[in-house]
Amino acid sequence: MLLAHRNTEGGLRRFEPPEGGVTDAVWIDLLDPQPEEVAQVEALGIAVPRLADMEEIQISSRLYREGNADYITVVLPGVSPEGRRLSRPVCFILSPERLVTVRYHAPEPFDRYAASAARDSEGPQTPSRVAMGLVEGIVGQLADTLEDIGSKLDATSLEVFEVGKQHRSEMLQQSLVSTGYLGERIGRVRLSLLTLERALNYIDEFPIEKETSREAKRLARGQSRDIAALEVHADFLSQRVSFVTDATLGLIDLEQNKAVSVLSALVALFAPATLIASIYGMNFRWMPGLHSDWGVIGAVALMIVSAAAGYLYFKRRGWL
Repeated sequence: MLLAHRNTEGGLRRFEPPEGGVTDAVWIDLLDPQPEEVAQVEALGIAVPRLADMEEIQISSRLYREGNADYITVVLPGVSPEGRRLSRPVCFILSPERLVTVRYHAPEPFDRYAASAARDSEGPQTPSRVAMGLVEGIVGQLADTLEDIGSKLDATSLEVFEVGKQHRSEMLQQSLVSTGYLGERIGRVRLSLLTLERALNYIDEFPIEKETSREAKRLARGQSRDIAALEVHADFLSQRVSFVTDATLGLIDLEQNKAVSVLSALVALFAPATLIASIYGMNFRWMPGLHSDWGVIGAVALMIVSAAAGYLYFKRRGWL
């Protein structure tokens, strides 16, 4: 899908590209592009990277200059065409005439920025301002994600340390799964912040004589400070996830140890009775009380007394 935007009196607006192409577009957004859409952009002298190229982890493959355009690739969370939440690379191609974004999933800030830019009446949007506007929206969404993770982590922590809750073992297992999922989300946010930080550092190194350098560098420095603060917040949440995970595992071990101790106490409780029954079950000719009327009653009474004595002992020691 090719989404083209151009400057109008009411702000940045989406338009249907004519047959002549997208030469007057300030921002071209390629979402899972088809070959004919890639050809339209490449006709403007801009090479469109493939998904395999964007997934390269080398810095030189994600941040480079080709012709008069800068290629900046970052990893962002979003929704795949199949509806799965995942993180994939997004390439920003910044040239003096236009911004081209290439993505194969749907990060929410792109649609939000397109809607807000259409209501912006501050004047024509430059490619660098559009790029920094998208970055600002991405940073804002990552901040909201961390806030949401923190709130859910608070709720999970309260459940873990709540005493006397019914079905505690099941709750602890569910809390462990929830905490692991929150840790995975933090990891995705942390990766996005890392790639954004590298991208903004690359923008900050633009040559000063470049046409869009001053505006882009000024806006990038402000976003860099926000990203640094979010990285500290993400590290703090990671430590909390580790603490809650360790506490949950410890409590699960305590619950299991308690169950094992009760089972062991019950086995020990009936061990004397089992011993008495085993002795009287031996096939010896002579056995006290074997041929008397009170033999069975005496054996059963001895079993009950031994079990009661064991129960009182275990109860006093706190094992039951």
